[in-house]
Amino acid sequence: MINVAFVCLGNICRSPMAELVFKDMVKQRGLELSFCVTSFGTSGCEEGSQIYPPAKRTLIMHGIAGNHVAKQITLKDIINNDYIIVMDSSNLLDLLRLTGGGFGDKIYKLCSFTDRPRDVADPWYTRDFEKAFSDISDGCRAFLEFLLKEKGEAFKYDSRH
Repeated sequence: MINVAFVCLGNICRSPMAELVFKDMVKQRGLELSFCVTSFGTSGCEEGSQIYPPAKRTLIMHGIAGNHVAKQITLKDIINNDYIIVMDSSNLLDLLRLTGGGFGDKIYKLCSFTDRPRDVADPWYTRDFEKAFSDISDGCRAFLEFLLKEKGEAFKYDSRH
């Protein structure tokens, strides 16, 4: 099983969107038994909050359903996940501070897997949830393709058992 955690600032917009988009992509490929996917915020300011309504509406418009309750990431969460996927450079710096610069081999920016590396713009500030969804979908697709290449044999095993 591959443990993946998506991370943004408050865990009410981008990272839960990425969590639900990635879960949907994994399910469409019949790989849901191969993954444990969650999301966190670098801040605890929204802890206990539901996914932000405009983010949820955007997901629903794209046929992706799901619920989420915000939580702040801890060092234990970083240790217990195989991949920590952040939305932007600020999230990356926050995690490097939390880990003292460790665990760099498992922390990536989501869109670093794409042909056009970039930050996922924060729709909390831009109000452009559709753009965030597009960036997140692009990044999740590229990340899944990366995993399929890197861990292909494990997925073949999982599909047989």
